Amino acid sequence: MKKNTAITTDSGKFRNYIHPMLAKLHDTAFDDKNWLFEIKWDGYRAIAEIDGKKTRLYSRNGLSFENKYPQVFEQLSKIKQKVVIDGEIVALNKKGIPSFQLLQQYETAGNVPLVYYVFDILKLGNRSLEKEPLAERKKILQHLLPDNNIIRYCDHITGKGLAFFKQVKKQGLEGMIAKKADSLYYENTRSSDWLKIKNVLTDEAVIAGYTAPRNSRKYFGALILGVYKKNKLVYIGHTGTGFTDKILKTVYDKLQPLIVSASPFDEAVKVNSPVTWVKPKLVCNLKFTEVTADGNRRHPVFMGLRNDKPAKQVHAEAGIEIK
Repeated sequence: MKKNTAITTDSGKFRNYIHPMLAKLHDTAFDDKNWLFEIKWDGYRAIAEIDGKKTRLYSRNGLSFENKYPQVFEQLSKIKQKVVIDGEIVALNKKGIPSFQLLQQYETAGNVPLVYYVFDILKLGNRSLEKEPLAERKKILQHLLPDNNIIRYCDHITGKGLAFFKQVKKQGLEGMIAKKADSLYYENTRSSDWLKIKNVLTDEAVIAGYTAPRNSRKYFGALILGVYKKNKLVYIGHTGTGFTDKILKTVYDKLQPLIVSASPFDEAVKVNSPVTWVKPKLVCNLKFTEVTADGNRRHPVFMGLRNDKPAKQVHAEAGIEIK
């Protein structure tokens, strides 16, 4: 495990941080006694480093979450041992279901329940656990976490992935994660030892422009979306749904300093309305029904802006999820 320091850049990004292990996309649920199955949380991946003197909580790209989610940061102090843990920060709706849209409104909406679901432990004391089997790491983790409503252990079932996924679909959750029980933790790696199986198709996309509003809508009509493929920005469709008036204004204001005169796409894009082009800097989450033969997202719905991932990391090579 790499040595980390608490120094951040002007953007609030740590100069040294752990790049978490990532899962590969998989088509279908399955049963296997050698695999564990967890809920796929719809939030922000977060690494926490605690050593009794200082605590660091940050995104998969090293952005500090200390000020963004202070109640999570405060509860981490209840862990008295020196540890490094991996999990996901989520906001829960009134039904207790994770909502990425609600997480985007956390700072302004007030009274949004936040939970840091912790599913792995990378270090305990001065000992790295990354080469220990996942099942053993989770046993250690479960006994270490404090008993409170904000820092929670991410439980799992063993073997019965089909029944678990059936419950995931019944509750309207995003999907599940399948992990080999004996898998090791490989930093900065997307491994087939961890698989994500989706109930709801979601994606990340780069905002490349916007159309003018129609009728009573203010600010803009639809966002023009793309992903990077072999370092070229390619068009994947546009979305005009999923916005409240407040979100429309927030996104519009963030786009104004990014306006440019020419399209950022390498090839011509056909859009039925005139487009105001922007520098491809902002990343958003989408949900959609399918990917068409030409790579477009069918019926995409805007689910919120991401602040934890640079646009250049939104790639098309990984399949449906484009990341």
